[in-house]
Amino acid sequence: MTTNNAAMEDVKLEGFNVDDRNQLGSYTLTLEDIISFAEQWDPQFFHTDPERAVTEGFFGGIIASGIQTMAVFQRLSVQSFSQNVKVIGGAGIKDLQFRHPVYPGDTLTGSLTVTDVHHDSERHRTLVTYAGELINQKEEKVLVLFISVYIQTPS
Repeated sequence: MTTNNAAMEDVKLEGFNVDDRNQLGSYTLTLEDIISFAEQWDPQFFHTDPERAVTEGFFGGIIASGIQTMAVFQRLSVQSFSQNVKVIGGAGIKDLQFRHPVYPGDTLTGSLTVTDVHHDSERHRTLVTYAGELINQKEEKVLVLFISVYIQTPS
């Protein structure tokens, strides 16, 4: 990955240098959270029906939807990190992986590590790419991804 270091000298924002790691906080999912989300957005039985999830499912019980896991990551990102900068918008997600199922009662903790920075002084914005992850209370990675975000930078 490339970094435009000369341009970044103009952008003095803490947490936006390659290898900077930003902690995002934690969120615990309840059974009710998982079922409610899934009933609206991903109504598969292993997300919505505790009995069938045990008897017919692959994971021995209810698990959170991957979409919900991604939503937890986004919430933590906004609450813990993105509020401190002027986000223009997302640019993309690559290599999204759901590595372990998320069960009711799991506490997910997130982090973002800067992997690439490209400053566009003409447009007063910087494209920051992060390696993001969520881990559960057992320190298992449940979600990993690369996400790119445009932020507004001083002129």
